[in-house]
Amino acid sequence: MEDKGRIWQQLIGIGLGLAVLGLAGGYLGWLHPLGDSLAVGRAVAAAAVLVLAVFASFAGLRMAAFVSMLLALLTGGQVLLAYSWPGLAGQYSVYQKNVLFRNAELPALAQDIRAADPTLVTLQEVLPENRAWMEGLQDVWPHQLLCPGGAVGGAAILSRLPTVEGTAFCGPGLAAMQVVGGTADNPERFWVVSVHLHWPWPYGQPDHVKLLLPILDKLEGPAIMAGDFNMVRWANSVRNMSDILGVRAAGPMVGSYIGLSRIFPLPIDHIFATGGGRVSLRPAAGSDHLGLLAQVVL
Repeated sequence: MEDKGRIWQQLIGIGLGLAVLGLAGGYLGWLHPLGDSLAVGRAVAAAAVLVLAVFASFAGLRMAAFVSMLLALLTGGQVLLAYSWPGLAGQYSVYQKNVLFRNAELPALAQDIRAADPTLVTLQEVLPENRAWMEGLQDVWPHQLLCPGGAVGGAAILSRLPTVEGTAFCGPGLAAMQVVGGTADNPERFWVVSVHLHWPWPYGQPDHVKLLLPILDKLEGPAIMAGDFNMVRWANSVRNMSDILGVRAAGPMVGSYIGLSRIFPLPIDHIFATGGGRVSLRPAAGSDHLGLLAQVVL
């Protein structure tokens, strides 16, 4: 019986050690992009460490259980806070959506955009043949930019606000332009950026972010950045982008990608602004991503 108990103790210890390594590794994106990939599962890893720590305590590994439980509570608490802490609502509204290049319900999406009535719209996976659909929204959002992309389409921006002439440009997986808001007596210029990142490591996201950081670094002044980042907002890659642009995430964080599971959607779509903002979900409307609507602060 003692041998059997010792075997269970060793198995629980090994499982706990692996779970802790997976959780801790998610903080090492600055060292290797594998860390960002692990960061996607931070909530699951924290829950696994917590459960295994309870078993470890009963198995006699009390010190390891205590330290692991403390780690799980600290990291899991951060995740819960991100999911629950609302930001402050601001003066501009942003509708963010990965359209899905094979979307067969574009009229429903247009209807939802009109119902949300945002100041700005940021889109990804927009194909050249979708230009007519975009132009159908010009009565409300007359200032539009569609950037070329690969097989799944490019990034786009629709704006009620006039564009500063000569500022609109395209980058790799990026559309950007400066617009003029505020009032006639007190106008304010700010950048609007629509982003679609590659999939994370071992795919091309690390190299993609390296291309985008020098571009974002040149954009001076207040900014809004929204898009499908294919990554959680606490990952090193996304934090580098938001830090260099000087923007904060609109909260709370919400699950948006339903392509893998509608029960546990992944939080990989985000809206950032200089002063943050408050975000809510919109319907899928034919996409594998839910839409986001945020009231942002500049």
